[in-house]
Amino acid sequence: MITIDTLSAIADAVETEIAKIPDARCRGDEICIGADGTPTSRIDKMAENAVLMFLEREDVPLNVLSEEIGFVDRGYDETLVLDPIDGSKNAVAGLPYYTVSLGVGKDSLSGLRLAYLRNLVTKDNYWAEKGKGAFKNGKPIHVRKPDFSQLFVMNYTGKYAHPDAFALAKKVNTSRNLGCSSLELATVAEGEADAFCVISASYVRCERIVDIAASVLLLREAGGEIFDLEGNVLDMPFNLEQRSNAVAVGDKSVFDYLIKGKDPVKDHRYGIYANTSLSMAVEYTRQVMDALKGHEYFVDSQIADIMGIEGIPLKDMDVDIVIVVGGDGTLLRVLQQTDAMVIGINGGSVGFLAEIDKDNIKAGIDRLLREDYTIETRFKLRSWYNGEYLKDSVNEALIHTSSVAKIRHYKIYVDDVLACEMRSDGVIISTPTGSTCYAMSLGAPYMDPHVDALMVVPMAAYKSTSRSFVVPSTSKITVESVLDKDCVIVLDGQEEIRMEGRTKVDFVLSDKKARFIRFDMDFFSRVREKLVNTL
Repeated sequence: MITIDTLSAIADAVETEIAKIPDARCRGDEICIGADGTPTSRIDKMAENAVLMFLEREDVPLNVLSEEIGFVDRGYDETLVLDPIDGSKNAVAGLPYYTVSLGVGKDSLSGLRLAYLRNLVTKDNYWAEKGKGAFKNGKPIHVRKPDFSQLFVMNYTGKYAHPDAFALAKKVNTSRNLGCSSLELATVAEGEADAFCVISASYVRCERIVDIAASVLLLREAGGEIFDLEGNVLDMPFNLEQRSNAVAVGDKSVFDYLIKGKDPVKDHRYGIYANTSLSMAVEYTRQVMDALKGHEYFVDSQIADIMGIEGIPLKDMDVDIVIVVGGDGTLLRVLQQTDAMVIGINGGSVGFLAEIDKDNIKAGIDRLLREDYTIETRFKLRSWYNGEYLKDSVNEALIHTSSVAKIRHYKIYVDDVLACEMRSDGVIISTPTGSTCYAMSLGAPYMDPHVDALMVVPMAAYKSTSRSFVVPSTSKITVESVLDKDCVIVLDGQEEIRMEGRTKVDFVLSDKKARFIRFDMDFFSRVREKLVNTL
């Protein structure tokens, strides 16, 4: 049975063989004409030979479809769809952006079962098995939800590009063409880009199955899809003759926007969530509903029950934007239940995260509907305890004693290196968003939300030498409870989890984001108005 390990071993063989080429200039020597009618470079041929020899030596039961040699029928049911070196011109130029691309399956793209990519310079490995998800270097990868104000697209704009490709580039915030289809498509699969587009004016310069086979399965297992320009799901047979323009996306709405011209904002679906403990919750909700007349919206079931109308639980809403009536705690509660964009109506006191004042609901919603806003993205913090991921945090995760007036002993590790020990009531792991909340009340500094960092803040430490410190957001922070006494893990003040003594909890950057809809006020103006000048 062919497995991912088999494909990894094939990639090893390729890597070993091309390492024998003495320099970059020799890599590009044209030594023959390939089955696709284009010149074959030395690096391509050596990589392909390495694969073919491996298959013969190890008696691997696969046919081969390769860019250079074409189809080799070895009498088996499954075929290895191979691009020995995708991005060979990058390899010749010394650019660290080329791969060996391996896909295994039957008949066509839709019949692919296994996929494997290796960046032959960085050694990053991507793989997928149909129905079992997609991975990069052993960690699951997923496509991302689009932010249409910040679209990042891998877009072919070379010599043979159609004029539509240049028009498309003007519709997005960032456009790149890096010369390696397999890796560019993989950036969509791992949530680093929103789309991969090849719109060529020349049929012979369109994509072939050998270019994209492995990456398409990777994308599909990561939650995305690839389409032709008519919007049909792309399916290509195992041959070198058929080619196609293609648009791969993490979310279908990006295709509809880029190719069909569908306005993603005017078609927004809205959710309304309210803190039912507010005395004016019903009134504020009615004002939001009145302002949304003519637009599709849903009301959370808790406030809907009080109002005697039909509702739906927030977690079940399929919406793009949630309008939140309440304070900062209500916003945080919403962000634990949805990945949609949020905008807050301040029904509390400070409302640091809210955008609309309770006295200006109609004006605020009107501004939302006419798209007069920006989208501010904040990263989330993920907590791993007792063999499972807990809910993500936008503000902070904290560990504190479960007993009144009893301190605990903690060890703090950063990337598995002991950073400090402390005796204290607890420890806060704060994001920049949370730096203006609990962390600040303990004397820690507040951070601009554009800073990619985490802050470790002691709570009522026994020694004055126990200080807050800052680490990169990509760090893994581990908190160990040294004593055989219980603690409590609290996530954004919403979720409490019992933590047993002599155990550890890890905090890492989440792959999900919080997206706040903002009007005019910058971060420091918000600090002055809502924190410095507020009692």
